[in-house]
Amino acid sequence: MDPTTDNAGHTGDPGAARASLEALRAEIAKAVVGQDPAVTGLVVALLCRGHVLLEGVPGVAKTLLVRALAAGLDLDTKRVQFTPDLMPSDVTGSLVYDTRTAEFSFQPGPVFTNLLLADEINRTPPKTQSSLLEAMEERQVTVDGTPRPLPDPFLVAATQNPVEYEGTYPLPEAQLDRFLLKLTIPLPSRQDEIDVLTRHAEGFNPRDLRAAGVRPVANAADLEAARAAVAKTTLSPEITAYVVDICRATRESPSLTLGVSPRGATALLATSRAWAWLTGRDYVTPDDVKALALPTLRHRVQMRPEAEMEGVTADSVINAILTHVPVPR
Repeated sequence: MDPTTDNAGHTGDPGAARASLEALRAEIAKAVVGQDPAVTGLVVALLCRGHVLLEGVPGVAKTLLVRALAAGLDLDTKRVQFTPDLMPSDVTGSLVYDTRTAEFSFQPGPVFTNLLLADEINRTPPKTQSSLLEAMEERQVTVDGTPRPLPDPFLVAATQNPVEYEGTYPLPEAQLDRFLLKLTIPLPSRQDEIDVLTRHAEGFNPRDLRAAGVRPVANAADLEAARAAVAKTTLSPEITAYVVDICRATRESPSLTLGVSPRGATALLATSRAWAWLTGRDYVTPDDVKALALPTLRHRVQMRPEAEMEGVTADSVINAILTHVPVPR
């Protein structure tokens, strides 16, 4: 691909695109402390044209993480606070009657953007949650029988509180499967928490990321060049078979009622490829697959109730599978 330069000075060169995405990770770190795996996951999702679900207890900077990502990208972004009374049309848009022309015109909703922050998505009922299904999968919104394409790139970054919290509506399997990655945001370590408090004591304002020095360092041209380079990353037949074996093993696990579908296997292949390219390689290794297995697969399996009662988790099942499935040499 011949390098091209846009008006902002960004080129379509893959090497420059990788540097821009590395710079994006550094910009996010100016606002968010100690969440490197989640930052990397968001960048991987951008490369794979996928969506991300961020789960964690209140107060661990889930929303700040996505806002910092938006601030580091030269892309249009919108935020929707999901509440129990939110209607589907509040997300997708609706037809509005114009008294001057005596006709109905379409008023686009916040979903018509490059980066949509769906804040606390599991605090709204399933009817409104499902309004994102077509947008996430088909990259379009259909109102009154007319499909309307969404901008490219388009990414939904949704946050949710753990399902055992009051006032939450668990996302159905079909909705979860639309998310490329599910990233868990843990409580910070002691040192990271000290760093957070020190930043605040020195005047850091999470509502003013520009004052914190977060600037746009990557744009749509960088993403397009990066995605083209990821598509050229070599996949050996052994790696493809390794991904299939991992996913098939989840379908045979006695702890699960639902294993990973072929769509999940395709997702793991894509995320492994993106991670390999990000780390500077043009080929995928088994370690790349292992690195992305948990965030790519944990939300695509369903636990048996008896296994959950014994303290078994989706992560522990997947980790056990990674231990037992033969690794290609």
